[in-house]
Amino acid sequence: MNIDYSLAFEDVVFHYPDTMEPALRGLTVAIPKGCKTALLGHNGSGKSTLFLHAVGLLRPQMGTLLQAGLPVSYAKKELAALRRRVGLVFQDPEQQLILSTPMEDISFGLRGTGMDEKEIESRCAAVLEQLNLTALKDKPIHQLSLGQKKRTALAGVLAMEPELILLDEPTSYLDPLSEAQLLDGLDSIHRKGTTVVMVTHDMNLAYRWADWIIVLDHGSCRAAGTPDDIFAGPETLQAIGLELPLLAELWHSLPLHVTQGVTAPRNAGDFKALLGSLLGERMDG
Repeated sequence: MNIDYSLAFEDVVFHYPDTMEPALRGLTVAIPKGCKTALLGHNGSGKSTLFLHAVGLLRPQMGTLLQAGLPVSYAKKELAALRRRVGLVFQDPEQQLILSTPMEDISFGLRGTGMDEKEIESRCAAVLEQLNLTALKDKPIHQLSLGQKKRTALAGVLAMEPELILLDEPTSYLDPLSEAQLLDGLDSIHRKGTTVVMVTHDMNLAYRWADWIIVLDHGSCRAAGTPDDIFAGPETLQAIGLELPLLAELWHSLPLHVTQGVTAPRNAGDFKALLGSLLGERMDG
């Protein structure tokens, strides 16, 4: 059995009370280990419900959630272990930040594990540095910007050293600088071996950031693959009302003899460099 994934859903069905349609409708999808995965889909497609299952806050009514090839256990001890391995960062940091300063908030979860103070101090210092929050560690949380609050919420989860981090719309409402700082932090986390999954409605961000894309629609997985696979053919996305990223749309609008055999660029710098090279070859020819 191939178990090279962080979590896998097999035919998972989940109905919220008093709803006509299931939130998850026989969902079968795997989150590959070690990847940066973007989870795409309209509101109501099942993204948040998937996340709540991943941390054991919801339980499949039918089907199975697997970790390392084994069904997830919902016994108290095993559920606590699951939540140490899988960390969830909410879209609104105010739902997650409960104490007065970043240092207090980040250390709070660690103290709940019974960890000694020296180790707590070491872990907090490491994540504060990693997310560029050291200078803000004693600043009142209510004085932080939204981007700083989002990084503080992420730091609190990261301090627990989970194998998998799930983020719900982490860049929403951020200015470009705050978004860049958050993404730098996520890239740093990923380089250390953590699997990162991000829900986003920003197709351009998904295209340039992710190694793997999962597309949900009405509680089912419509597509999963690399950005090149998912965005090479727009039909699946357009069928559920999602747009192509701008760079992908521009690339696929070029003549086939220009793009054939060339890997599609996924950021503006690479696109400009490749286009310049192709135009230069035509002029030289």
